[in-house]
Amino acid sequence: MAKTVKPGTKKSTAVKEPAKVSSKERPVILITNDDGVTAPGILNLVEAVKDLGKIVVVAPDKPQSGMGHAITIGQPLRLHKIQSIDNVETWSCTGTPVDCVKLAVDKVLHRKPDLCLSGINHGANHSINVIYSGTMSAAVEAAIESIPSAGFSLLDYRIDADFTGPGNMCGLLPRKCSKQSWINTLY
Repeated sequence: MAKTVKPGTKKSTAVKEPAKVSSKERPVILITNDDGVTAPGILNLVEAVKDLGKIVVVAPDKPQSGMGHAITIGQPLRLHKIQSIDNVETWSCTGTPVDCVKLAVDKVLHRKPDLCLSGINHGANHSINVIYSGTMSAAVEAAIESIPSAGFSLLDYRIDADFTGPGNMCGLLPRKCSKQSWINTLY
């Protein structure tokens, strides 16, 4: 089922806050990137954090590298629920990585997630590249929305790059605290 978001649609001015998470609820983790919803990096990121909460993936339907903080204007955005990652709610979006974060909050989750992770980017995201990176801009967009976020990349341009190591490192970030203290630090 596709959802259409029309440009110029009036948005609510109410600030969406993350829902309070009780110790029995699992935190909601939004995962996105700029390499596309089926990229090996995003699959490894999902695998690395899947036991930390409810994972929801909203990512571009095709590579969007170098899009920076671009948003789509003048054409409809489409979201398609797909079955690309086992047991993970996954949405393919026709827009940019920043569009993915905005649509995830407003149309998919209907609230702010507890954490947003972006990547693992296939290529460098250091120095000046951070400005141009769609992966890093998605993390920045989440941070602008007061959502704790992080972006990850692998400096390896080979088509058969091994994302296992970086995936393991990504999984360590939220694990540095116990699950309950991690949830508490989000608020």
